[in-house]
Amino acid sequence: MIGLVWFGLMLLAAEPERPIDFDTEIVPVLTRSGCNAGACHGAAAGRGGLHLSLLGADPAADHEAIAHAFEGRRINWVHPRKSLLLRKPTGHLDHGGGMLLDADSPGAERIVRWIQEGALRTSPRRLSAFEVSPRRARLATIPAEVTLEATARFDEGRPEDVTAWTIFQSADPSAVTIGDDHRARIHRRGQHLILARFLHRVEPMVLVVPWAAPDAARSDAARTDAARTDAATSERVPVDDSDSSPEEVIDRHVMRLLDELRIPASPPATDTEWLRRVTLDLTGRLPDPTFVALFLQTDGGSRREKRERMVDRLLSSDAFVDFWTLRFSRLLQMHSLPNEQQGLAAYAGWLRSGISGGTGWDEMARQLLTATGDSHVIGPANFGRMAADPRAHAELVGRFFLGMRLGCANCHNHPLDKWTQDDYHGLAAIFARLERGRIVELSARGSVTNLRTGEPAVPRIPGLRDLPADGDHREAVFQWAVTGPNNYFARATVNRLWRAMFGRGLIEPPDDLRDTNPATHPELLEWLAADFAKHRFQIRHALRGIALSDTYARSATPLDNNGPDDQFYSHALRRPLDPEVLVDAIADVTGVAETFGDGVYSRAVAVIDPLFPAPTLDTLGRCNRAAACEETLVRNATLPARLHLLNSALINAKLASDLGRLHLRIAAGCTTEEIVNEFYLHGLSRRATVDERSAWLEELEVTDRDERRRRLEDFVWSLLNSRQFAENH
Repeated sequence: MIGLVWFGLMLLAAEPERPIDFDTEIVPVLTRSGCNAGACHGAAAGRGGLHLSLLGADPAADHEAIAHAFEGRRINWVHPRKSLLLRKPTGHLDHGGGMLLDADSPGAERIVRWIQEGALRTSPRRLSAFEVSPRRARLATIPAEVTLEATARFDEGRPEDVTAWTIFQSADPSAVTIGDDHRARIHRRGQHLILARFLHRVEPMVLVVPWAAPDAARSDAARTDAARTDAATSERVPVDDSDSSPEEVIDRHVMRLLDELRIPASPPATDTEWLRRVTLDLTGRLPDPTFVALFLQTDGGSRREKRERMVDRLLSSDAFVDFWTLRFSRLLQMHSLPNEQQGLAAYAGWLRSGISGGTGWDEMARQLLTATGDSHVIGPANFGRMAADPRAHAELVGRFFLGMRLGCANCHNHPLDKWTQDDYHGLAAIFARLERGRIVELSARGSVTNLRTGEPAVPRIPGLRDLPADGDHREAVFQWAVTGPNNYFARATVNRLWRAMFGRGLIEPPDDLRDTNPATHPELLEWLAADFAKHRFQIRHALRGIALSDTYARSATPLDNNGPDDQFYSHALRRPLDPEVLVDAIADVTGVAETFGDGVYSRAVAVIDPLFPAPTLDTLGRCNRAAACEETLVRNATLPARLHLLNSALINAKLASDLGRLHLRIAAGCTTEEIVNEFYLHGLSRRATVDERSAWLEELEVTDRDERRRRLEDFVWSLLNSRQFAENH
């Protein structure tokens, strides 16, 4: 009798089975099956007469297309299992996408029940939380397996297991494969990324398998760190970096991950290697041999003190200002306008002045966003003129200020980020009233069409709030992007500064910062961004910390067991010199300047305008505004570039010049050994080794003067075409 009473109470207490919710239960089935992917019905024009929103971004439109379009022919209300919505993806009828769903699968059963309940779209549940497990896992050996799980919370209700409806996608399928059983199988050592998608949320998951065997020797710091780590999830105890210098923080975080991955670090670079590298990275110039000699003097303090003085000297030089003006002009997509050079001159002059005077990069950003007036006089007023229309203006803001690609949200909600069409068109609407002639000003009218609604877009701060239809909201964009709590601008800037110094960013590409493209060292990136803001957005401060770190000072020569590493900074990466830097370096070594535009410019780094005629720079691969002028690293490796270096007047004419360094040294009666040493110092910032000097002397010592001249020209030609010269290492 008591048992019956308890059974009755349980029945009364049990929650009634709620109806299937279209937005949060049917849409995930369609997404999991690939029905609303870009290659299927989620394409811009749909497929086979059915158009679904990409990855379920617009459930209301999807419900209309499925339940009501064509008089509801896709739903069989009497026999739900015979609905076209099920018959095609289960393979019972011809379907261009093939069989996507088993007829007796949980997904099919969920759709059947939804149709039985009336195929309704009631007041949708809201996804309030989405969590994945493990967020980070460390495994000992390969092959290895990890079970992936996902939970969701709706309207602050109980957590629900949504693993079956979550898409787990490996960033590198050759390293990690994911089966229908939601188990990730790791086939290669390293740090691997998995993206978990449910509805509009995408979360990253990181799997780590150390490169070395479990019994490999590790540093004391690594053993200490391992003791602070939970082996199941690899959630690490945060390190207190509050009282540390930037270089200390950099080295601590980089070594921490190297130790976790058991990747050994290469030894430090030599003083001459470091000096050549840092001079090229900070000034785009080769170090003068006089500076090399001064730097190598034994007196003058410790190595640390000498390097600090050298970095400070480079950061305060005119060459630093010239080089970083060129770098930032690329990021800002600076270019001349037809029949109008004055605007670019004012713009570049403003940029150079700001860098020279140490203006905070936040203040520079404010002026870029808000400046108006005569663009031939007011340099930052040209920012909006580099974009053809409000949408291009919004995308330039996204790239430069946020390090993000917003253009994907023009036609549909961003599939890998949180930005929606309303965000994209709303940001563009803020710039719709801007007049882009010589006089930059806000007009009384101007709008853009939201392609989702077909109506004028409402001005909007992306991801936050709508703004009034009238008024100037550019200051609000500044507050959101630059001084807001998300540190968008600081993160994007320090990531680019890091990339300029190391050859790759903590996030790659540097204009694709998003949660689903995580940094290799996320805590380090956040610290550097906060430190950048704390020090009034001073780029010299950020660059100084990087340049003085042990991480930056590592040799470019890999060890046997760290050679494949190209993202964790166990050794320096060899990088081709930018075209402008390479051309100037050739001029410095040969002593013959390369002029541009009938002598308008005597150095390549001074050529800011990518449209200025400079065939040599174009052949070597200089950045042009059509490529958004992001820092690309493969420049002079193309066949035309190599042929140009081998055969053109760029090198050959300079070697043959009587006013060049080589012929002046020959005329002065310098010995072959003196010439070899001098050109090694100029080109490689070091003296020739004993073996190199011996080999060259044997090859170059001839009695015939003309033959000696030709061989010396060949020697310098070989040096200028070597990898050691053409790369920063």
